[in-house]
Amino acid sequence: MPMMEPGDLLVRALVDHGVREVFALSGGHLDPIFQACANHGVRIIDTRHEAAAVHMADGYARTTGKPGVAFVTAGPGVTNAITGVANAYMDAIPLICIAGRSPMRDDDHLPLQGMDQVALMAPITKFARTVLQPERIAEYLVMAWRQATSGRPGPVFLDIPIDVLFTPPLDVAVPKLSRHEAERRSIPPAQSIEAALDLLEHAERPAIFAGGGAFFSGAQEELRQFAAMTAAPVFANAKARGIVPEWSGLGYGNFALASSPLAAQAAGGPPDVVMLLGARVGMFTGTGPRSFIPTEAKVIQVDIEPEEIGRARDVDVPLVGDVRDTLRAMMDQARGRTFGDHADWLRGLAASKQAFRAMHDQPASRDQPIHQSRLAREVANALAGDGIIVADGGETSIWMAEQAIVLNAGDWLTHGYLGCLGTGIPFAIAAKVAHPEKRVVAILGDGSAGLNIAEFDTAVRHKVPIVVVINNDQGWGMIRHGQRARYGAERVIGAELGPTRYDLVAEGFGAHAEFVTSASEIAPAVQRALASGKTACINVLTDPDQPHMTSIAMAKASLAEGEVELPYYGKKKLVPTA
Repeated sequence: MPMMEPGDLLVRALVDHGVREVFALSGGHLDPIFQACANHGVRIIDTRHEAAAVHMADGYARTTGKPGVAFVTAGPGVTNAITGVANAYMDAIPLICIAGRSPMRDDDHLPLQGMDQVALMAPITKFARTVLQPERIAEYLVMAWRQATSGRPGPVFLDIPIDVLFTPPLDVAVPKLSRHEAERRSIPPAQSIEAALDLLEHAERPAIFAGGGAFFSGAQEELRQFAAMTAAPVFANAKARGIVPEWSGLGYGNFALASSPLAAQAAGGPPDVVMLLGARVGMFTGTGPRSFIPTEAKVIQVDIEPEEIGRARDVDVPLVGDVRDTLRAMMDQARGRTFGDHADWLRGLAASKQAFRAMHDQPASRDQPIHQSRLAREVANALAGDGIIVADGGETSIWMAEQAIVLNAGDWLTHGYLGCLGTGIPFAIAAKVAHPEKRVVAILGDGSAGLNIAEFDTAVRHKVPIVVVINNDQGWGMIRHGQRARYGAERVIGAELGPTRYDLVAEGFGAHAEFVTSASEIAPAVQRALASGKTACINVLTDPDQPHMTSIAMAKASLAEGEVELPYYGKKKLVPTA
């Protein structure tokens, strides 16, 4: 067998797993790996910050369903990567983070960048190890890959000491994934599936809540068929949005729409059967009195992890298994059953969806100052479902979520349980690298834009033609509006920015750039940016005094029930929120 450098062993193992692109920031610890990537035709997208490299690996996984790979150097490279790894961990995203490390021979001799990196990463990964011998590099990669993709996905971490990576060539084979990976597919017992089908067959207002488990199991086609068979509308969290097209009568976005008063009025009530499909019960499903799952609803929960069943509430039918294979088994066992058409329920939901998107139409019709909903609507209309939308920012992501039209899972990338800002440009770069044939537009708050703005340089250098639209309301909008509501306009502290020309910053890196101050200019600017074939930045000056209702709700959430005076926004009627 041929002799191979340790770096080649690692990269050959990655190539055997289908990896063709990686995201990285260079460092001397990584030189053998970079050289091996060049030898084996693996594209390196080198970034300006390690957090951005890991965010890109995260975004790659969110848009493809396959693990993203990031390389970071030792010491500060690893500490900079922690936020990106934590973001992936909170959202159960498969990600491989590989780092350099100080030499093992210098342990306890205070070497440069010598720290216990595995201890830092262990709490926020599924698997964290130091590679101890050069001949085991590929073996460790295979173990890490299996951990990242088995059961509930998640990030993994490997560091490789200099004195392991910088060694002479080795006579060792690269282990194949097929030789190490156990069978991951599983389905629940037939009697449990029958119980779930009984509930759906007799439901008047069924609702399917799809989460990351549906996306990462590759269940898009199965879910579309199952939804059509049962006439059950599908709501989706950020990781699964678009898994059923939102232009169809069965595809919806946020879980909250299932509890829409308009839909309940049309159909005689909220959902009576909810099927959780690879979706965890937490903030995005709502919990307690604020849950989007009605207390009286029957609940079916499908999850590959048994301990996830019944989190925060009891379920009526637990189904422990892989989402895709469970859906296949359910469709097989459903033959001969008759499901209702749920016409009133679906009509009510369709009306709710339309009303939800149009709720800000009147104020958004003005040309100046630009209403944020108008900006989001123009971005959504420019793509019309044909492309990938990335949303990054506190209020900005909410404005965009209301207007987006998503037709496929992986075409909507935004925040999750960490609430991590600064992901927008990295996610967009990763999405375009993964899907060069698709248009990719990212919309960022101006606060978020500042966190990874140097990644315009990464996009330009690597000829990644993304369009970045900045909602420039001259401040940290969610914080500003919350402080105004609690304390008054004169007590806004640490939340103001300025009318910064982010377009000129991007232009300095070589991007196509435009500055927009009137609503009528937004659509033409987006079309020019898309047509330019270049990395582009559109800096849109929006209304600094326009809060999203979510910010006001959060500001008053801890106040007592009843009518209260909010210093900036006047009297508001409050109801208990917890």
